[in-house]
Amino acid sequence: MAVQQNRKSRAKRGMRRAHDALSNPTLAQDRETGTTHRRHHVAPDGYYRGRQIVEVDD
Repeated sequence: MAVQQNRKSRAKRGMRRAHDALSNPTLAQDRETGTTHRRHHVAPDGYYRGRQIVEVDD
């Protein structure tokens, strides 16, 4: 059975857990269209921060 030899500090524990928040992405709504998308990403309809960035074919 594995037992740690030395205690991890709070800082090292926090560094290890830094990627845990990536598993559930936070979502945002576009101001113009109201579509839901991941934060800091272009919405599926091509809008980002109220402006159309990418032309999407329907």
